[in-house]
Amino acid sequence: MVDGMPEWMKRYFSKPRLKPYLRAAGGDPRAAMRLYRWNVEASAALYAPLQCVELAVRNALHDCLVTKYGRPDWWEVAPLDRGGHDVVVAARKKCEDKERKRAQEQKRRKRPVTVDDVVTELTFGFWTTLLVSRYDRVFWVPTLHKAFPHVGRRDGLYDDLWAVVRLRNRVMHHEPIHGEGLAADHARIYRVLDALDPDLSKEVRAMDQFPSVLARKEDALE
Repeated sequence: MVDGMPEWMKRYFSKPRLKPYLRAAGGDPRAAMRLYRWNVEASAALYAPLQCVELAVRNALHDCLVTKYGRPDWWEVAPLDRGGHDVVVAARKKCEDKERKRAQEQKRRKRPVTVDDVVTELTFGFWTTLLVSRYDRVFWVPTLHKAFPHVGRRDGLYDDLWAVVRLRNRVMHHEPIHGEGLAADHARIYRVLDALDPDLSKEVRAMDQFPSVLARKEDALE
């Protein structure tokens, strides 16, 4: 039940979506509304560090693989498993569909899909999967360890990255994050960035507003 919450909120945000907030607020509708607003603030504050870590990981891994295989479309010759291959095929098709639609809307000739288009379309989960244990001798040992010169163990890095991917997906899909271990996952973002480049990590921290938002969470429930 979401009784006591405004009709506009129940109508436009949906009752099933609001129920977790009401449960977390102990049934207090006003506290649930404050928690919902806090969840929006927290998601917004996490956007910057999540964007930076996703872009940095993607580009670092891509650069290593381009160097190893000697071509920008390294996925054409790299020994990806069936799942990885299917993700690449789906990304390329999505790029082609987008370009076809743009060409029709702008009444121009369709341009060829580029490597950069495909790289951008590949998901954060795809890039993280390249660090899975089954790829250890295929990708990590010969090349991908070079993307993370400050890391200790691959498995710890992999665990951190998957936690960041899960958080990223919840934020980008507007899901509740108030019940997550946000402090721990926020720390994981910086362990990954530190593994890439401590200077990069320092610059991202300088613009990160999430710690101050996290400190206000309890106020939302009072």
